[in-house]
Amino acid sequence: MRQLSRLNSVQEFVSQIKKELEKRDLPVGELFERCFKSTLDTTVQMKEDGSVFIVTGDIPAMWLRDSSCQVKPYLCLAGREPQIADMIAGVILRQISCILIDPYANAFNETANGNGWQTDLTKMHPHIWERKYEIDSLCFPMELSYLYWKNTGRTDIFTDEFLQAARSIVTVFRTEQDHENSSDYLFERRDCIYTDTLSRNGKGALVKPHTGLIWSGFRPSDDSCVYGYLIPSNMFAAVILEYISQIAREIYKDFEFAEEAAAFSKSVREAVTQHAVIPMDEKRFDKPFYAYEVDGYGEYLIMDDANLPSLLAMPHFGYCDADDELYLNTKEMMLGEANPYYFSGKYAAGIGSPHTREDYVWHLSMGVQGLTAAGDQEKRHYIECMAATDGGTGWMHESLHVNDPAKFTRESFLWANAIFAELVMDYCGYKIKK
Repeated sequence: MRQLSRLNSVQEFVSQIKKELEKRDLPVGELFERCFKSTLDTTVQMKEDGSVFIVTGDIPAMWLRDSSCQVKPYLCLAGREPQIADMIAGVILRQISCILIDPYANAFNETANGNGWQTDLTKMHPHIWERKYEIDSLCFPMELSYLYWKNTGRTDIFTDEFLQAARSIVTVFRTEQDHENSSDYLFERRDCIYTDTLSRNGKGALVKPHTGLIWSGFRPSDDSCVYGYLIPSNMFAAVILEYISQIAREIYKDFEFAEEAAAFSKSVREAVTQHAVIPMDEKRFDKPFYAYEVDGYGEYLIMDDANLPSLLAMPHFGYCDADDELYLNTKEMMLGEANPYYFSGKYAAGIGSPHTREDYVWHLSMGVQGLTAAGDQEKRHYIECMAATDGGTGWMHESLHVNDPAKFTRESFLWANAIFAELVMDYCGYKIKK
């Protein structure tokens, strides 16, 4: 939909950012414009029913997570440009319809064409590209909807179907608090690497029930969890449950559901504090911090992944303030040797992922380092680092080699473009209202 990127309001907004960058002597204006417009120019597909289908860039399917993140920067424009607001509303409309098809699926087809991983051993549907259950896939559409409301004042997205989807999300989260006994979700993929399937005939690694935490089969990287309680995603769920509570109370006047969601949010936060904080240990750790995954029985995983939500991104998605002591402890651990997926080299330093190769860091993690930075100088540093590691393509990528940015994965990865744009906007003083 190139006409959206050519709207006067879009052009004026981009010009404002570029002028601000010029004043600050930061020569990334052209790169910002390319990244900011990339989703509008290449992936927005308007449908006759008013919904909007958005692909990730190089895969012909719509991820609930990626589509939310790809349009998030446009929220700064949505309050003054009705066509941009309508586009975001169309994305939310499509996401809600997808959740109502199956809240356990993470990616969907444009039509019921049967594309994608139809041979996976799970309850597939022709509309579903992939059915990996990930907590964050249900969180991101709720976050986008809440932010749309706060940035535009519009309530047109809050239909009966939206409330039905929100209730479905709460039901799934409740069910997956006792995954072992209450859930019928199974997932197996044959002839694949181990991170693309679940153990125990599709049930996944054993976790202790009734901890208050929510089980997730897969991470936001689409890799399977080692331990089923994925802490960043539980943190994100706690935030989103509070958003659902506000929407239920203020829009739908459903005070009972609002109280239920608020209480659920509080209980998840309490469970995270109880089960996910690794205490100070004189022999190993000089300060407490959060684990990435736990099983409820005492086993835990020390790491962070570049994909969002991550431990590094806790303030970015609203779980805590950027100066929270426990967060700062965790951030220090994750940006160092304690995290096996932290890599540093000549051109870049940051968090990678088991989803990609050793010594490859992700532009997503570099963007989050900038968005959670204490001041403009640090934000500028990460903008410059991201711009200098585009491999000469003029785009952000999935991952890049720390010693050779010309070696990268996924030339077309629009989520990374969006987070670069969001960081530049933040640096220039344009922040998304929460």
